[in-house]
Amino acid sequence: MGSDYEMANRILNKAPITRKKALHRDQPLWLETPRISILTRKSASRTSFDVVIVGAGISGALMAHAFVGQGMSVLVIDRRQPVRGSSLASTAMIQHEIDVPLHVLTKTIGVKKAQRVWQRSAGAVQELVQLTNDLKLGCSFERKRTLFLAGEAYGSRALRAESEARKAAAIGVEYLGGRELYYRHQIDRPAALESDISASANPAQLTAGILRHAREHGTEVVAGVEIRDVRSIGDKVAVSTAGGDIIDAHHVVFCTGYEFLEALASKSQKVISTWALASRPHLERPEWINRYLVWEGADPYLYFRSTSDGRVIVGGEDEADEGAYLDEAKRARKTKLLVEKLNDITGISVGKPDFEWSAAFGTTPNGLPMIGRVPTMDNVFVTMGFGGNGITFSQIAADLISGEILGRRDADWDLFPIS
Repeated sequence: MGSDYEMANRILNKAPITRKKALHRDQPLWLETPRISILTRKSASRTSFDVVIVGAGISGALMAHAFVGQGMSVLVIDRRQPVRGSSLASTAMIQHEIDVPLHVLTKTIGVKKAQRVWQRSAGAVQELVQLTNDLKLGCSFERKRTLFLAGEAYGSRALRAESEARKAAAIGVEYLGGRELYYRHQIDRPAALESDISASANPAQLTAGILRHAREHGTEVVAGVEIRDVRSIGDKVAVSTAGGDIIDAHHVVFCTGYEFLEALASKSQKVISTWALASRPHLERPEWINRYLVWEGADPYLYFRSTSDGRVIVGGEDEADEGAYLDEAKRARKTKLLVEKLNDITGISVGKPDFEWSAAFGTTPNGLPMIGRVPTMDNVFVTMGFGGNGITFSQIAADLISGEILGRRDADWDLFPIS
């Protein structure tokens, strides 16, 4: 094994293998909330583990949780402190609905697979509900209904087709015409879809709570250490750190969010800029909003929800420009647009937001994540391209990849291929 590790040591001076990005700008609301930090180590306690998870955001946390109680040694490692990447910028609208409507997705992957994707997404939300209950996580987790409003991209006819597609997949939905929509929610749109099986949370507290539980059950969490390279060596995988250390594992899982693994970057993936804001607490708003996640069938689309302390969180105005979120002047313009659009739809007057932030996220043409083995490296897995469903897709990724590692192939393993 010595010669193998000499070879591994020769790769230490390579450039980092993930694309570094400043994943959010200014200050997300969650940064000022309590219980979002956990104890970490500066280095691993040993050089060999069963599973090494790269990334200490929500994806890494859920992945670590999947191995709790399985008798495996697990290391979570991140170049940042935990919860300080893209998870901190999430608006945590934990939806079973994905960015690409079911009736549209069927045209690209077929009816049966599209139904399975949506069913799996709904199941993932239910798993997250159970998880937060079991761990008694204090993360403002709330069950929510969703309201999908007709817009320029998907009008009343498209929403009717979507309603029928969901019913055929046994996914609960109610089609609302314009009159019924206005009666229930005082929103002037020609149609909407109302459904259940969604939720919201404080994503920082959710992530920290899951990591804390994993750590209490033997998972090591190392912060401030950057992975420089990864190589298959015999039946193991060697990862090298910027500090010159080599750690070997039976399996390595990259949960690096929107910082794509360089070897897998392709034209099929895009990095998008997005913007969000949070109002002052106890904002005057219609009571029904407290029970709903709302989004619209437009491009770019608006989405909003309330928090347990009466704030309204608004997001959207996405642009297919991975650097646009860094532009401070643009952030001011986008914030103004979000405030105006919310007022147009609901009559809510936000005034000056308490928090405003921008971020980058990765997406794919069909709106589905990529979950699977790295080509040519059987024991290295990756999860990425989560679009607007990061938390939901993270739960699915944890299920699928942990199943592979534990020798229990998931029936849905084929749904999210690496392309």
